[in-house]
Amino acid sequence: MIGQSGFPYTLSAACRVVFAVTAVAVGLLPLTLGANDWPQWRGPDHNGISRESGWFDAWPDEEPTPAWTAQVGTGFSSIAVHNGRVFTMGNEDDVDTVFCLDATTGKSIWTHSYPCDLQPRYYEGGPSATPTVHNGCVFTFSKMGHVFALDESSGEVLWSRNLREDYDLELPEWGFAGSPLIHGDLVILNAGSAGIGLDRDTGETVWRSSSNRAGYATPVPFQINGLDAIAIFSAKALVAVKPDSGEILWKAPWESARDINAADPIISDDRIFISSEAGCALLEVSATDAEVLWQHKERLQTYFNPPVLIDGYLYAIDGTTHSSSHLTALDFNTGEIAWSEPGFGNGGVIGAGDKLLLLDRGKLMVLEATPKSFTSLARFQIMGGKCWTAPTLANGRIYGRNADGHLVCIDLNDRSSNP
Repeated sequence: MIGQSGFPYTLSAACRVVFAVTAVAVGLLPLTLGANDWPQWRGPDHNGISRESGWFDAWPDEEPTPAWTAQVGTGFSSIAVHNGRVFTMGNEDDVDTVFCLDATTGKSIWTHSYPCDLQPRYYEGGPSATPTVHNGCVFTFSKMGHVFALDESSGEVLWSRNLREDYDLELPEWGFAGSPLIHGDLVILNAGSAGIGLDRDTGETVWRSSSNRAGYATPVPFQINGLDAIAIFSAKALVAVKPDSGEILWKAPWESARDINAADPIISDDRIFISSEAGCALLEVSATDAEVLWQHKERLQTYFNPPVLIDGYLYAIDGTTHSSSHLTALDFNTGEIAWSEPGFGNGGVIGAGDKLLLLDRGKLMVLEATPKSFTSLARFQIMGGKCWTAPTLANGRIYGRNADGHLVCIDLNDRSSNP
């Protein structure tokens, strides 16, 4: 099969079986996601919020012993969890590997490796994107532009692309970082000036933007006035596009030093929050336009990890790798700071119920998600090294990793694992 660029796709018989079975299943009964799975970057709802409940009731009184650990190579790919399996990526000796591990034991189920430069530019390097699991397939995106669709059970390659070679894409300074977004029959990626859409079944290009430099954030789906749209934080602007065609609905200019627009936009109804080292802003959007409601150049400068929005307040680490960082609570609608606690690095925050879960500098922390004050409920040192990757909470287990690829699983289902 030959794509639009003349690049030969690899489409296996197994791929055709997977998608044929899926099509039949969709026709017979609705597909349901495991209620507490975390199948992609930022979780089931693309917002960094876990559906877990009662998990903190099982929190150990003393520092927990990991249920298991694994080594997954250098990188910052976070952890996806689906159907009893854990998925992440890492690099060793300029070879990327996609890992599929047993969620209970950490034992390897399968791996898939391919040559890819580590690119340790001012940092450790390695993959930044997280695998996306959907309908029996695992979709991955490397920092050099490799895209893979892998069979979830076996790791067999269903199809593959090298988008950088196909379209002579300008590589962002730190490589591609946004994770694959599945929207209907498409895989949408932050590549080029305003994204690219691939056919989910075959990898063929359905639409693409120019070959200019991309941003680092993951595309985020939303609806406005009943219209489906995708928010893509590009190198120079926040862009809204139609998912089926890539047609640009509107652009909101947003320039950051060295084009580091990396934190996913946060969307609530017709308002979109964006943030980078250039500060933050709230936009009111329609199907044709975006208007700035407020903007602050020195508030909530999220460098890598996006905030979580809980009950009208944003929670995130404010600061860059070359400045002091604070954990901050900020009013989504007004931009006013509720509280700001110093002494943090550049870790990531997720939410679950009325609590926050933070992994920063190897320390796992639980906090109240409240604008009243910084309220720490628990904290354990679970690893060392640089921890820029947000934790994952899924099915009673917490997963965290560091830049060197040390992956830790804390099992809240098994109190006997604690000392």
